[in-house]
Amino acid sequence: MNAFALLKTDHEAFKAMLTELESTTDRAVKTRTRIFEHLKRQLAAHETIEEEILYPAIKAKAKTKDKKLVLEAYAEHHVADLLVAELATLPASDEMWGAKATVLRESLEHHIEEEEGNLFKTAKSLLDKDELDAIGRQMKLRKQELLGKSASA
Repeated sequence: MNAFALLKTDHEAFKAMLTELESTTDRAVKTRTRIFEHLKRQLAAHETIEEEILYPAIKAKAKTKDKKLVLEAYAEHHVADLLVAELATLPASDEMWGAKATVLRESLEHHIEEEEGNLFKTAKSLLDKDELDAIGRQMKLRKQELLGKSASA
């Protein structure tokens, strides 16, 4: 299991959900709620596998400059978590809900771009193929555990 393929698949799904979410109006409460709840659950699992498995593996082998990339990724997750928490407590019909969803999309798109660019490149330079494959398998199993899916799912 390629670690980057797993993460890129998640990233594409997030982009699609965020685009769909952003296209909703204040009156689309059920649709907003459904999409947001799915996004929130998937995003939490995604962040967890990165923070528990990938980021520590990179950080353990990284030099100061590369460690900064990992620390920035943690900080970007924190920003996303704050926005998700605000959206979760705000009624989906509130006029600010759509604006916050847009800021979440922009923040996550920036994070994805940084991660798939600089961070993945750094990981490839620090970790060999076997290590990345092992990390990918660990992340897949942990994600299935977090989402309550069987290993065959």
